[in-house]
Amino acid sequence: MSEAAHNLNVPKGALIAAAAVVLFTIAVAATARLTGVGHSRMTPPAMVESLDLNFEDSPDGAVLVYRTSDRSLVKSLQPGQSGFVRVVLHGLARERQLAGVGSQPSFKLARYVNGQYTLTDPVTNKVIDLNAFGADNLRAFSQLMPAGNGADQTTSNNEILNEKGASK
Repeated sequence: MSEAAHNLNVPKGALIAAAAVVLFTIAVAATARLTGVGHSRMTPPAMVESLDLNFEDSPDGAVLVYRTSDRSLVKSLQPGQSGFVRVVLHGLARERQLAGVGSQPSFKLARYVNGQYTLTDPVTNKVIDLNAFGADNLRAFSQLMPAGNGADQTTSNNEILNEKGASK
């Protein structure tokens, strides 16, 4: 039995065929990657509104949200409130800390024509799709937009689908 284990004779044709399959796969993958064939591209929706914001911790534990353009206070997020906003900001602050950047550069909160909201950190190029976290969490950020453009615009994809299904 040990002689059979040491005496493996793989047909030369099988080895050549296996090598050809591997080389063909690598060639197809490289061609697709370099030419873009088979790659789908999504055109981002048009931005309707954006707001550059700075966030600061206050001594009493609140998070103060300022409009970057005029340093006006947009909202004060008291301790125990707006947990989702705090968690997102904590994650972005950690990314900035790892990149060696302070809290001074502003974040961009944007609303798009399709109802999507994003929070972008232009320093780390991190973009967070806020719609992915549900309507309640989305509302926490949409309320930071100027009056009339916040909670009114926060419809979830399920609500849109239900409306379309109901109209049939």
